[in-house]
Amino acid sequence: MAVDLIIFDCDGVLVDSEVISCRAHADVLTRHGYPITSEQVLVRFLGVSEKDARRMVEQEIGRGLPADLESQVNAATLQFYASDLQPITYVAAAIGAIDLPKCVASSGTPEKILHGLTCAGLYDLLAPNIFSASQVARGKPAPDLFLFAAEQMKAAPERCVVIEDSVPGVTGAHAAGMTVLGFHGGSHCPPGHAERLRAAGAGLTFDDMRQLPELVRRVATDALTG
Repeated sequence: MAVDLIIFDCDGVLVDSEVISCRAHADVLTRHGYPITSEQVLVRFLGVSEKDARRMVEQEIGRGLPADLESQVNAATLQFYASDLQPITYVAAAIGAIDLPKCVASSGTPEKILHGLTCAGLYDLLAPNIFSASQVARGKPAPDLFLFAAEQMKAAPERCVVIEDSVPGVTGAHAAGMTVLGFHGGSHCPPGHAERLRAAGAGLTFDDMRQLPELVRRVATDALTG
């Protein structure tokens, strides 16, 4: 198939941030009367937008959370980013080796995405084509964000390849009619994660970004197998 656009998720695909983000969410939610560990946050909310995660917690506890909860989580996340954030190993070289238009489509807030890519030294490789779930009505696992990114980049969905690390992300990209490559090389990925990504619709899974340019080439030459 012809490939016109590569769409990258951010957390867990470009930056190894999921563990950091989960720690920030756990700290803030526990402080507000919803005791939860980083590991539990990872299982429940990986790939889910801030808006949808908030809705899930509020439904469970039967009351509203503070209006500035997202700002508190962002502040905690950015504090951890400054000292702990690293890019996914080899991702910068992989981005540079793929001679196709690229963009980011992330469930994170615009501030978090910008700060994460900047701290990891990846912002200049992908700016200004950075899209957030805050720009659409429904976050992942709905297809809205992927379709919005494709529209902004003037690419047909069936000619897009999405790199995702979460089941909601893979589900949304697959629903958008895009080819999905599931990445399970982040430090947050538990055993069996590759199988979960394939079950959600990933055409192929991989755990080393050095493989990505060849996988994209295989998609473009119709050589992708599951």
